[in-house]
Amino acid sequence: MSEKFLAEKIGGWKTKTATTVYENPWIKISHEEVITPKGTDGIYGVVHFKNTAIGVVPIDNEGNTWLVKQSRYTLNQYTWEIPEGGCPHGESPLNAAKRELEEEVGLQANSWQELMTVHLSNSVTDEVCIIFIARDLYAGQQQLEATEDIEYKRVPLKEAIAMVKRGEITDGPSVAALLRIAVDL
Repeated sequence: MSEKFLAEKIGGWKTKTATTVYENPWIKISHEEVITPKGTDGIYGVVHFKNTAIGVVPIDNEGNTWLVKQSRYTLNQYTWEIPEGGCPHGESPLNAAKRELEEEVGLQANSWQELMTVHLSNSVTDEVCIIFIARDLYAGQQQLEATEDIEYKRVPLKEAIAMVKRGEITDGPSVAALLRIAVDL
């Protein structure tokens, strides 16, 4: 479906048309004809995410955190990450964070703090990730979804940060969150 309009955007960009070329329950991809900030014609491909990404860094009283290892289809490899998931529109990011922490590592927390918001691959997507710190942890029940083949491990927070520095953690939200926490250590 193609929509024709002239929408003003920041920085001098203008959208002339937007055509949805693919859509599923999680993303919508559009091909857009634009006018660039210099006034020339151009195109843009945009991936719109239908959920907000959520990340959680659980930290216990001994200074440990939990990382998850799972296969990532797009990369065809296993990755170490902080617990992450999606927040459907209409659900609060904090409730989604609580749900994801329990689903992936079987933990709940009494104390929650929003750490940061990051934009992921913002040259082609509008994906936003909100990351929380969870403290005062207690046992819940792990409840993996059909798409999750997660293993988790408890590691000292400083070791998780070292894993980022050694290139063992490459997931964007995980890198951002752990390095942001490292600044305050």
